[in-house]
Amino acid sequence: MSARPAKVVALASMERRLQSSPSEREGLVLANGIFDLFHVGHVRYLAGARESGSALLVALNSDASARRLKGSGRPLMPLEERMELVAALGCVDWVTSFEEDSVENVLRRLRPTIHAKGTDYTVESVPERAIAQSLGIRTVIVGDPKGHATSDLIHRIGLLRAAGSEGARGG
Repeated sequence: MSARPAKVVALASMERRLQSSPSEREGLVLANGIFDLFHVGHVRYLAGARESGSALLVALNSDASARRLKGSGRPLMPLEERMELVAALGCVDWVTSFEEDSVENVLRRLRPTIHAKGTDYTVESVPERAIAQSLGIRTVIVGDPKGHATSDLIHRIGLLRAAGSEGARGG
């Protein structure tokens, strides 16, 4: 796909949209993450996030941010591809990206009603909880129990390659 999906919006554009139409903030859920090697845990997290409100905006860490957080060699998939995959989900209304390592600035700029995090957190352990609380943003924990991880997929792929069982190329 050469054209950017319509659901993919620049953070500044989303900020302007919400400033000109504050009612769109009502029920707006913000979910965030890297979403490298998209898997079923990501799908369940985003579906759960969408069920928490009336619209879902997903903010993805930039490639540079993902590299700082996950280490060299990550992300495996570039930002544009990660955004396209997330935008393809029916439960997602908009997708944006951010450069910082934390989503705090996105919360400050967009002020959604709800901030959704996955089950690898508790409400108390969410790093952005203090910022969210100070802005009147409710924090929710959604998705299935943490049984899926991109790092596990990478490890399993590495084991397959080491065992020489790459199989037929092509998917």
